[in-house]
Amino acid sequence: MPSVRAPLSLPSPLTPYAESLPGIDIANLSGKLIVIEGPDAVGRSTQVSQLRLWLEQEGHAVLDTGMARSALAGKGIARAKEGNTLGPVTMTLYYVTDFADRLENEIIPALRAGFVVLTDRYTYSIMARAIARGEDPQWIERVCGFGLVPHAVYYLRAKVKDLVSRVVIGRGAFDYWESGMDCHFGGDMYESFVNYQTRLIRALDRMASRYGFIDIDASKPPEAIFHELQRRIMSMQLKKVNGTARPPRVARKVSG
Repeated sequence: MPSVRAPLSLPSPLTPYAESLPGIDIANLSGKLIVIEGPDAVGRSTQVSQLRLWLEQEGHAVLDTGMARSALAGKGIARAKEGNTLGPVTMTLYYVTDFADRLENEIIPALRAGFVVLTDRYTYSIMARAIARGEDPQWIERVCGFGLVPHAVYYLRAKVKDLVSRVVIGRGAFDYWESGMDCHFGGDMYESFVNYQTRLIRALDRMASRYGFIDIDASKPPEAIFHELQRRIMSMQLKKVNGTARPPRVARKVSG
């Protein structure tokens, strides 16, 4: 694994880490971008769902989004993963495409309309997964450099043994991709899960100081984690948006 890289001098929130996507207008973004990060099976989706409900009850317009949900690439990723045939670099670029599509057509329009955007994972998970599978950290960081700097990144920090317990108790079976079986990190699903998630957590831990993550102890009960996230988000003094809570989208151009 690569050595720890120095903390970034982060640009202001809602500006790109490096260069913006060509032709994408990022002016006049008045919303808030909040990221919930962490390894697989740590409980991110549960927290995002609860946070969205709470924020909407408080009168905020909210968009929640996450990996592999884009109109352009989401279904393609699902189909490709069914065959278990994606190579590591191909899978990484598929997820980058998914993120770029959601950024252009969902996240930026919602931010321009003043929404709170809650995202279940961000470019950091794309980078961590790539690094865990042996890809070059500097390459994937450059590839993901068009991502906007969030207002806050809450990192649900966990140990592998806690993730194993969540999978066994909650699902009863390990997932092929969450176990890194495409790269054969172990002789069986359990061993591969432990080894892959160890590598993934190590990559995320190294990003924590570099990208200014806010640590949340994910070994606590879900209710305690939610209350801590509530407390931290309340301190951001979010703006309420009047009118419809339906997030805007960019209309897609149809050729023909």
